[in-house]
Amino acid sequence: MTTFNPNELGMANGNYFALPYTLDESDIALISVPWDVTTSYRPGTSDGPSAIIEASLQVDLYDANVPDAWKVKIGTLPADKSIKKRNKTLRKSAEKVIEHLENGGSYEEVSDLLEVVNKAGEELNTIVYEQSLKLLNAGKIPGVVGGDHSVPLGQMRAIGEKFDDFGILHIDAHADLRIAYEGFRYSHASILYNALNEVTQISQLTQIGIRDFCEQEASIIDNDPRIRCFTDFELKKNLFEGKSWKKQCEDIISSLPNNVYISFDIDGFSPELCPGTGTPVPGGLSFRETDYLLHMLALSGKRIVGFDLCEVAPSEESEWDANVGARILYKLCIYTDLNSKRLAAQSQG
Repeated sequence: MTTFNPNELGMANGNYFALPYTLDESDIALISVPWDVTTSYRPGTSDGPSAIIEASLQVDLYDANVPDAWKVKIGTLPADKSIKKRNKTLRKSAEKVIEHLENGGSYEEVSDLLEVVNKAGEELNTIVYEQSLKLLNAGKIPGVVGGDHSVPLGQMRAIGEKFDDFGILHIDAHADLRIAYEGFRYSHASILYNALNEVTQISQLTQIGIRDFCEQEASIIDNDPRIRCFTDFELKKNLFEGKSWKKQCEDIISSLPNNVYISFDIDGFSPELCPGTGTPVPGGLSFRETDYLLHMLALSGKRIVGFDLCEVAPSEESEWDANVGARILYKLCIYTDLNSKRLAAQSQG
């Protein structure tokens, strides 16, 4: 620790941001989940965690909003290598299902393959649940790094074990409220539907930047009183007509309960910030808009209880996705720590 210099280039040590903190001494603990079995358009997010770790070596650790941000004790849970290995095999099975359906085949004709993939999805959820709960029981705030957006369900279940009531701030291009999309019960497109139906402690889902969803999802949004969807259309219309981003962030934050979990799909950003992600969509948030919202949440008095960052997909042509992913991951970590320390100080004072 005495030799660590936050002003120098990070030296690869297997940790996110090359920080010197062990998992045991960490306050924020990151779980890598290299899984993209059910990706429906472009695979590659299983390489997200390793690419973000590599890109994070280049992230300057100074932050104007968080004094001594490098002192935030961010730990890295050693990657479970079996996840990436199983992902490679199961992805081939999922691709056969998708191709079969795209060619007009029925679900019944691929039921055996669907059963294998769905069972594997449940097993992954259990692994992430157990890892997250162990970290929570050790007094740490966990963050999942995916992988496709199906992977944080286990962590949401673990959060529900520790908190009787919490809300989700969901930043995404997609509503992710599809029911067993393409027959995959734990599809990346079904994560919030599954969370709302399996984690009874979730009292609120506040969605930000949504701009691509089906009629069934629109019906769920309209009829579930727990959901408030700030679509990209609404947010941009308000900006165009003079409603400040600050006021819109206040409205977003006020919709949330006291305990808040952040679920961040990188495609919530405008696609020039994440061109390699699985399902990019025109429109979306800028980096600065997102940074402002997350910082306001950290200062709001609500408690950030965990988070995930998913759908970062590096490519051979560009390291941009991992670069942006590493930087927003750093913001999620240091703002969560800022939030935790502020609330602790308030409770003592």
